[in-house]
Amino acid sequence: MQGLHLTADLRGCATGNPAMTDPDALRRRCLAAVAAAALQPVGELFHRFPAPGGVTGVVLLAESHLAVHTWPELDAVTLDVYVCNLGTDNSARAQALLDALLGVFEPARVQRQSLLRGTE
Repeated sequence: MQGLHLTADLRGCATGNPAMTDPDALRRRCLAAVAAAALQPVGELFHRFPAPGGVTGVVLLAESHLAVHTWPELDAVTLDVYVCNLGTDNSARAQALLDALLGVFEPARVQRQSLLRGTE
């Protein structure tokens, strides 16, 4: 179960960005980022909250998961990328996925966190 868990808190995201409020737009961008990072999606769910709420999206990966939560009323997004490294090191793919999503939202400020899991 050894793997890399990355999170990022994004501030100053453009509220006019369709990925902030449209589940289909967020879904397309997430799946494109997953494909570009050479990770394998196995399931997904995207949900829009009532106005002025945002979207929560989850992509289940063969390697673990991606979760995105948008708050257009706060110009904010949180990202969560976790990959297992069973059989191969997927850490670079996790970083590539997170970086691609940062490009989607173009935040003014980013706070990143990184956690190595299962390292006992």
